[in-house]
Amino acid sequence: MTRGKQGTLSKSTGAGSWVALLRGVNVGGKHRLPMKLLAGFFEAAGCLEVRTVGASGNVRFRAPAAVARAAPGLVEALIYKECGFRSPVLLRSGEEVAAVLAGNPFKAEGVEEELLHVVFLSGPPAAGAAIDPARSPGDRFALRGREVYLALPNGISGSKFTNDYF
Repeated sequence: MTRGKQGTLSKSTGAGSWVALLRGVNVGGKHRLPMKLLAGFFEAAGCLEVRTVGASGNVRFRAPAAVARAAPGLVEALIYKECGFRSPVLLRSGEEVAAVLAGNPFKAEGVEEELLHVVFLSGPPAAGAAIDPARSPGDRFALRGREVYLALPNGISGSKFTNDYF
């Protein structure tokens, strides 16, 4: 691999930008995972320019596609080995994240940005999966592939459209 002056991959290697989203870490005092440790797990998986976002369990990094696609399984195994709990790791390319931001159907309707949210799924829901649009009165959702777009005028804390529900 070609490395630039600062230890990062040069653009000629085909390294792209990626986002990893972890489920259920550092929520309510459970499943504590220091972000420095998490960044180290991604570096051990071969990822570069690893940056965590707050204590959220969200990570951005650069890597060739093959390294990026292998990273979630490796990181999940390291979390279990070192921390004793399981946390699914969802992966999206930088291009996919940009498409999600640009493709929010509620944004096109003029819904205020602070009311918009996205649930990232590991895959599309099973055919025939029942999702009740009346589950959370006032809130709306739109399923597009592996993402669920939400418009939550009453706020996320009061919504019955949760990650677990989807």
